[in-house]
Amino acid sequence: MKNTCIIVSILTLWMVSVSFAEVSKDRFSRPEIYFRFQIESKNELIEITRIISIDNVIGDTVYAYANRKEFERFQKLNKKIEILPAPSLMFKPEMSQSVKKAAEWDSYPTYNAYVSMMYQFAEDYPEICRIDSIGASVNGRAILFAKISDNVNSDEAEPEFLYTSTMHGDETTGFVLMLRLIDYLLRNYGVNEKVTYLVDNLEIWINPLANPDGTYYSGNHIIYEPKRFNANGVDLNRDFPDPRDDYPDGNSRQPETIAMMDFAHQHHFVLSANFHGGAEVVNYPWDCWERRHADDEWLIWLCRQYADTVHYYSPSGYMDHLDDKYFNNGIINGYDWYPIHGGRQDYMTYFQHCRETTIEISDIKFLPASLLPAHWEYNRAALLNYIAAALTGIRGEVRYGSEPLEVQVSIINHEKDNSWVFSDSDVGDYYRLCLPGVYDLEFSNDLFTKVIRQISVEPGNATTVNVFIQSGSLGDINNDGFVNITDIMRVVNFITGRFSPSNEEFNRSDWNSDNELNIADIIGITQYILNQGP
Repeated sequence: MKNTCIIVSILTLWMVSVSFAEVSKDRFSRPEIYFRFQIESKNELIEITRIISIDNVIGDTVYAYANRKEFERFQKLNKKIEILPAPSLMFKPEMSQSVKKAAEWDSYPTYNAYVSMMYQFAEDYPEICRIDSIGASVNGRAILFAKISDNVNSDEAEPEFLYTSTMHGDETTGFVLMLRLIDYLLRNYGVNEKVTYLVDNLEIWINPLANPDGTYYSGNHIIYEPKRFNANGVDLNRDFPDPRDDYPDGNSRQPETIAMMDFAHQHHFVLSANFHGGAEVVNYPWDCWERRHADDEWLIWLCRQYADTVHYYSPSGYMDHLDDKYFNNGIINGYDWYPIHGGRQDYMTYFQHCRETTIEISDIKFLPASLLPAHWEYNRAALLNYIAAALTGIRGEVRYGSEPLEVQVSIINHEKDNSWVFSDSDVGDYYRLCLPGVYDLEFSNDLFTKVIRQISVEPGNATTVNVFIQSGSLGDINNDGFVNITDIMRVVNFITGRFSPSNEEFNRSDWNSDNELNIADIIGITQYILNQGP
């Protein structure tokens, strides 16, 4: 018996040593290291998040990824580190090499099947679907977007909406769900009333796979050992400009990030979401700092709607964590969870004046393919409701004569940290998402300011408020083809009562279009003259 115990002990120690050796070998052979450690205070994360890529925080335990350089820096903090097997090493998934097989939605497509499926969507539904390649990954794989709209090849005065997934290549649930959402929208257009309404009234853009090199790390034919980082070992969700720092991760900007930034800059996205895995929660801004967004209440409403809809269609235990004081039954503020810098959520919200959340869609990062259909059923209705939120609040067009005009649109006494929005210079449309209530809006640029008060917003569809500015003669009071000091003096005479303006003169003098002549109009015309100077 004693000898048996000794043998068992030796075998156990041998297995542990082999296991450790394999993990150690894996740590240094793979381009990224997955590990955990403990903290005494969340304040420690302020420094740590600038060194490594935090993945999750559960109580006082932090799960994280790092490339070799980052890991060496982190080791200098003298934390007790436990290196873990990468979540993506757990199994080999069911793969589909054909579009037909992939469309059964219980497997993962090969890279070629994915690309073929995307272009097949446009071929099958050319009136409402278009596929754009916005760039390529480090290894040359395409970053593809599907545009879905009733006039798919036109730029209409409609809200632009964006879904993207899997910028962490090992978080694959959203990848397949976004493919299935594209298919669902296309198949149900003209059949399902809600889908038809969304496609008719929005320009919907969907990017199922933002980090193809990470997902297809082992080759185009299989998703096995997918990795979080891109082919250069960079976490793409730490690579965007940050409200605090243009290069928060210290790396040169990656091609996948540049493509996404260029794409965002070319469009006018109103609302977006970015799908991840490894948790089940809807994360809202900000990630990079503790203070709240100006639209914090609206963001909480948006996330609460998503989580509550999911709860209705899913079993208990899905997206309803109650064991952490920061998790509010399926929603969480990003900074309250853990701070990050260089995330796309804050980039889109701060620099693009969009509203973006991060939807963590499955506790298991690399979900077994057999569970994909269930996760679709859990999220389908919530995905549609989230899209529909882009049609709420206040909307309208701003024009100078017949031409679209770009102006800043702000809720008075509300905005902070770039929370205002802009009208689109190409079409003139604007969208200010907000909760039901009564608002005062200011429309402004370098040439004029206009205030519209007491705008009532009801639940449901947006309230329309259009702004039309007279062209040609605004500020040119005496109609001599110039705006100069002579025109300012005429406005002064009108205001002081020395002369009474005609209707035409009044309209030319009313710089801010508030139906009154006052000092604001003199200031507006003066600023215009100064801006036109040499």
